Amino acid sequence: MKLLLTVFKQIHQPALRTSQRRCRSSCASSGGLSPLRDEALIVGSSRELVQRLGSQVEVRTGFITEEEEEAFLRELEPGLKKKRYEFDHWDDGGPLLGPVHVLDLDKTGYIKPHIDSVKFCGSTIAGLSLLSDSIMRLVKEDATDEWLDLLLPRLSLYILRDQARYDFTHQILRDEESVFNGQKVPRLRRVSVICRNLPG
Repeated sequence: MKLLLTVFKQIHQPALRTSQRRCRSSCASSGGLSPLRDEALIVGSSRELVQRLGSQVEVRTGFITEEEEEAFLRELEPGLKKKRYEFDHWDDGGPLLGPVHVLDLDKTGYIKPHIDSVKFCGSTIAGLSLLSDSIMRLVKEDATDEWLDLLLPRLSLYILRDQARYDFTHQILRDEESVFNGQKVPRLRRVSVICRNLPG
C-alpha cells in the first residue's frame, strides 16, 4: 500500500482551485464527460448551500494518472477477487472498518444514502474514483430539499468534511439515475479507495 499512502498524502496539499473546479479535458478519459467539461463539478439546490459547504466539499480532478490507476488496480485486484462482489454499500453497524478500505461496485451497483457512523471515522473522508465516472448525491438529513450533486470523474478525489460529513447523507447513484445537471453520466464498474481519519 505504499502507493496508496503516497497518493493520500496529497490530500492535505491545497487544491489548485476551489471546490468549484472546472473539469479539464483529461477528465473525459472514460468517454462520457466531454460535454460537461466546462460545467461546475458541484451543483446544489441553491447557490447559498453550495457556497456554505464550499470549504467542506471538494472534488479534485485528475488527482492520479491513468498509470497510477493501473498500479492501484494491480495491487487491489488480487484481494478483490477473493471477496464476494458488492452491489451496494451501507455502514449499518457492522465491524469497524480500517482507516482505508476499498469498495468494488458492479455497473448495476450503487451506494445507498447514509451517514457514516461516528464509530467508523472522524470529521473527514476522502475517496479516489477508479474505472468510472459517477455522481455522489448529498442530502441534508433533516431537510431533504437541500442537496448537492458531485460529479466524480474517473481519476478524481473527493473530500467531505465536518457538516457535509455529519449532517448530509451521501450516496452513489445507480446507472439509471446517473444524471448530472441534466446530462446522463454513464456508470461502469467503479472501484473506490476510501480514506477516513479515525474518530477523535
